[in-house]
Amino acid sequence: MAIVTVPRVLREKLGEEGAEALVVLLNEALHHERNNLLGILEERFERRVTDEGKRLDNLITEVEARLNERITEVEARLNERITEVEARLNERITEVEARLNERITEVEARLNERITEVEARLNERITSVEAKLEKQIAEVEARLGERLAGVRADLIRWMFLFWVGQIGTFVALLFAFLR
Repeated sequence: MAIVTVPRVLREKLGEEGAEALVVLLNEALHHERNNLLGILEERFERRVTDEGKRLDNLITEVEARLNERITEVEARLNERITEVEARLNERITEVEARLNERITEVEARLNERITEVEARLNERITSVEAKLEKQIAEVEARLGERLAGVRADLIRWMFLFWVGQIGTFVALLFAFLR
């Protein structure tokens, strides 16, 4: 609050109480004017803020509409481009798939041919090995038969000698006990 001093001449004319009352009156008037001025300024400020808010809202709405329009355009272009790329890729995939199927068929045919050749060679080898093994088995059986016959003859001879020895021993023991 502003300090108001009353000049001495006026103070003498009004008196001490009158000078004080004049200061209070002036201070109240100043305070009242300040409040009125603040109210007017506050009202103007509110109006200006409201106007600026409306202007900004309108501007935001316009910008939003333009951006939505651009987004829609870009989205349409991108969808169109994606469709084109997808079609090209599907076409390339079909071509590659056809080439791979051809190669697979060729490789399969070559492998089947090679498998048939290898199978024929293996069958020939198996047949020849089988014949050799049968011949060897027959030879081994013949030798084994001969050896078994020899062993059998030796065994019979040794058995005969054993039994003759046993009978001789038995007879000797009988004579020894009977005498």
